[in-house]
Amino acid sequence: MTELHKQQCHECSPDEALSTEECAVLLQQLEPPWQHDANDKSISHRYSFKNFYQTMAFANVIAQIAHQQDHHPDLSISYNRCTVNYSTHSVGGLSLNDFICAARINAAMYL
Repeated sequence: MTELHKQQCHECSPDEALSTEECAVLLQQLEPPWQHDANDKSISHRYSFKNFYQTMAFANVIAQIAHQQDHHPDLSISYNRCTVNYSTHSVGGLSLNDFICAARINAAMYL
């Protein structure tokens, strides 16, 4: 299987929701690790920065990834941190797209 950050998002149909087991396998591929909610409906990660400028620069990187992949997260931004939360509304939970975007964000941050 291609590394997650090299894959492309696609339009999802309602039957493409991931199972708990599939989510667990994909979560193991994210480094740094992301957290999932108790119902496997979303994944999130909190990134920390030295200042507001770095935080906003990172938010702009996320915006570019979201635009390229046509898959948009919920963001919570403060002075020195940004929490990114992904879920796929069309499937009512998590899809492969969520993990692809999470991996792309990690790659942009740490590679």
